[in-house]
Amino acid sequence: MGLFQKFKDGLFKTHDRLLHEIKRIVSGSPKLTETTLEELEHALIGADLGMAMTTQIVAAVKKAYETQGGTGLDVFAIARAEVEKSLGANQSELRRAGSGLTVVSIVGVNGTGKTTTSAKLAHLIQSRGETTLLAACDTFRAAAVEQLKVWGGRLNVHVIAGAHGADPAAVAHDAITAATARGTHFLLVDTAGRLHTKHNLMQELQKVHRVMGKQLAGAPHEVLLVLDATTGINALTQAREFHKAVPITGLVITKLDGTSKGGMVVAIQKELGLPVKFIGLGEKPDDLQPFDAKQFAEALFSE
Repeated sequence: MGLFQKFKDGLFKTHDRLLHEIKRIVSGSPKLTETTLEELEHALIGADLGMAMTTQIVAAVKKAYETQGGTGLDVFAIARAEVEKSLGANQSELRRAGSGLTVVSIVGVNGTGKTTTSAKLAHLIQSRGETTLLAACDTFRAAAVEQLKVWGGRLNVHVIAGAHGADPAAVAHDAITAATARGTHFLLVDTAGRLHTKHNLMQELQKVHRVMGKQLAGAPHEVLLVLDATTGINALTQAREFHKAVPITGLVITKLDGTSKGGMVVAIQKELGLPVKFIGLGEKPDDLQPFDAKQFAEALFSE
């Protein structure tokens, strides 16, 4: 299956809702009235595109109508162009250390799919001919360590883990030692899910990162925040709070195939200026895909 088809299938619910709503609004009146624009605004906000992006699209539609009139006014093409323009500077490539091991810390609240994302990212890196190790730093949830080991077995990726309840920073320390000794390209650190409102848990995450930095200069080189697309615009609050606690370098949006709120990708990227690195479009190992702004905009607004 081609990448665009994956995007299209993954964003089906969001696309379907937008297509239906916009067609109903546009076909309802040949003239672009204030009511029509208001309805368009509601439709875009309903897909969780956020206020800033919605305002930008509505203004562009209004300008096009004033310039050329209603004949041939293509709201889908305008929306697609605005989203693509907004996401255009997005850098989806993983950051890398200048030389040697690159450490990627994977963070987020409980249930966003961090462990699965860690495994799928390992699979993606391996498919590019590079080596990777996984570190099970969610030491308080036995199921998380087991889940990562199962994935490791399936993908033939070694997992560094400690005893149940072990200090996550100690596991991260040992994993960096092991990955460096083996000459591994990437170490992916699966951290425990934590609510962005729990100050003590955020401090623990900061400690894990400090220990990594002492063990290897510049580590973690990439800090990926995993967000669940089904939470819609509420994920913006999580992103803001995590970004305050640890410097987030990129976003991974999971479960896009299960929501009609796929516009939240645009809203979060626009407000925080954080690049979307990967999006999750299904359950299989290769359903984690590098983010592509052009294909995302097209899948969202193809007529």
